[in-house]
Amino acid sequence: MSTIKQQSNLDYATYYNNREISWLHFNKRVLEEADDESNPLLERLRFIAIFSSNLDEFFMVRVAGLKDQVKAGFNRPDNKSGLTPKQQLSQISSFNHDLVEQQYALYKKLIPLFQKENIQILSMDDLNTSQIDQLEHYFDEEIFPVLTPMAIDAYRAFPMLLNKSINLAIQLEDIYDDEQERVKTAIVQVPSLLDRFIQVDASNQFVLLENLISYFIHKFFKGYHVISTTTFRITRNADMTIHEEGARDLLKEIEKELKRRKWGAAVRLEVDAQDYNPEMVDFLLQVLEIHKKDLYIMNGPLDLTFLDNFYSYVKKDKEHLTYETLIPQPAKDIHEDETVFEAVRKRDIFLHHPYETFEPIIDLIRDAADDPNVLAIKQTLYRVSGDSPIIEGLKRAAENGKQVTVLVELKARFDEENNVQWAKKLEKAGCHVIYGMISLKTHSKITLVVRKTQRGIERIVHLGTGNYNDQTAKFYTDMSYLTVKRKFGIDATNFFNYLSGYTEKPTFHHLSMAPFDIRNDIIGYIDNEIAFHRRYGNGRIIAKMNSLTDKPLIEKFYEASQAGIKVDLVVRGICCLRPGIARVSDNINVTSIVGRFLEHSRIYYFHHNGEEKVFLSSADLMTRNMVKRVELMFPLFEGRIKARILSILEIILHDTAKMRVQAPDGSYTHIKHQTTGPLRNSQLALFDMAYDVLEDEE
Repeated sequence: MSTIKQQSNLDYATYYNNREISWLHFNKRVLEEADDESNPLLERLRFIAIFSSNLDEFFMVRVAGLKDQVKAGFNRPDNKSGLTPKQQLSQISSFNHDLVEQQYALYKKLIPLFQKENIQILSMDDLNTSQIDQLEHYFDEEIFPVLTPMAIDAYRAFPMLLNKSINLAIQLEDIYDDEQERVKTAIVQVPSLLDRFIQVDASNQFVLLENLISYFIHKFFKGYHVISTTTFRITRNADMTIHEEGARDLLKEIEKELKRRKWGAAVRLEVDAQDYNPEMVDFLLQVLEIHKKDLYIMNGPLDLTFLDNFYSYVKKDKEHLTYETLIPQPAKDIHEDETVFEAVRKRDIFLHHPYETFEPIIDLIRDAADDPNVLAIKQTLYRVSGDSPIIEGLKRAAENGKQVTVLVELKARFDEENNVQWAKKLEKAGCHVIYGMISLKTHSKITLVVRKTQRGIERIVHLGTGNYNDQTAKFYTDMSYLTVKRKFGIDATNFFNYLSGYTEKPTFHHLSMAPFDIRNDIIGYIDNEIAFHRRYGNGRIIAKMNSLTDKPLIEKFYEASQAGIKVDLVVRGICCLRPGIARVSDNINVTSIVGRFLEHSRIYYFHHNGEEKVFLSSADLMTRNMVKRVELMFPLFEGRIKARILSILEIILHDTAKMRVQAPDGSYTHIKHQTTGPLRNSQLALFDMAYDVLEDEE
């Protein structure tokens, strides 16, 4: 029995990381990449943008959810760290203010380094008269007509401002009015559809849009003196509440909630430290009903997500400031003279993206759409690209008379709008579209192609750890598996029938499904590993995922550790488990890799006294994935595929360039600071391995 369960008087907070604080530790690791001089200069700037984008979503969903709990009077501590919602918000504020200070210190450190490359982001005060004249003309012709100043007085209320929009709060003095209320307030919203950075003199010198507007803001207020201009940005609650039971049309319900998202309660106020007016900030806090703990005075431009677009614009002429181009290699398991269909009939296919190309998955749908022998295509879609070849293939298949069934998950957070549009287009093309399942998100990644042959019906199954998104497949590490094995085909058929019809949960031959089985199956495999270890002393568990929060699974990992099993957990993001605690988790090692590619694959390995069990899954070991999502986990049987996956895991576990190691207190240390000799970057090593395989075949 677990040591934790045996001692009821233990302080559980000693053994678990709070989910939100663990996430902030993850975002700190992202920020550290901006300070890593081994990364090219533009890439370092991009990591600052990723940090900002991550933080926006964190406030819109996680912080917003905690604030809702506080408003509702919910004071119960969470079941792992023992912190109430108020305590969590307090710790988040303290930790995150430090992180944001580090972020802007890094921004200030990096921007001057671009001067050597003749790239500058300037203030208006840095410009000469000729440049200001040029920008004034641009302002008058291109910007002034778009802006709308909004006065605030007894007759005109404070405006509803869009989520994540940048605004200027202007304090004015009526130069002709001698009465007491000479001071006025107005708001000008910076248009999000205009370019955020504006080129000066057709050079690589830029000024930011809000600075240009602020410089000429007096043009809107004739007869008034501009006392101050405060640049601010608000973040709103963007979590959606979908009332599925009462929604006759889920599509319309989603569209209605998308409109509400723009106007949710404000949860954060960011202010540019340059020339801000403290009185105006106090006014904004009051009118927006934001606590001072959620006020961030930024030592630089607001919303540094713009650096991602800046990266894309500048890199065209500055390729040497970006990562070396790495081209995904042809699939090892598909020979040059074979189609996907031909290859999968001869052998199971394993693909490791982005090291191997995603094209075979696209080809699977394209070929199926045009193959006269294909009768049906069934697929789940969670996130796809903006110009998706997968969608086009499905549409063409339906137009060619195939039976095409697509589950489009409308509740995929922040992809709801895209998915609504894709669902409509697929329906118009003749596809049967399922809009997810009531109270569950369908997060599984599976495709079934049904084809007639001379020998009868053939079922080609694709299962993966990542989305059917050809763009993210270029920088997310994921794994794909294709097979024509009969039992996988039967399982896939039963799974889609379960999604689309009225039937009880099927019994699968190979697949494991959440919300019913994945947690229990993993617990069972850990129990078996413990039993094997007690008998043979060779227990080993390796699990790679994005996040680990599920308490029953964490307790089971603790139990494995207490039995003496070596457990390696590679967790990119949130990890509520604490390793290295004496007599609890001292046999568990938790690492995180944040690097060029986003580590996204989910791999679960159990030694089982040499009968190695290897599983891939769409599911992280989070409570939401175990009970609130439709997920799939599937085994690999072929020895050569299992051997490839194990070699990949070994390369990852021996990374010394991008790996961080979690300490018992939940903090992380960069392993390179503890390493002597050459650094080993697992992501580059895996690309080298893909190149080597190609050369060997040639």
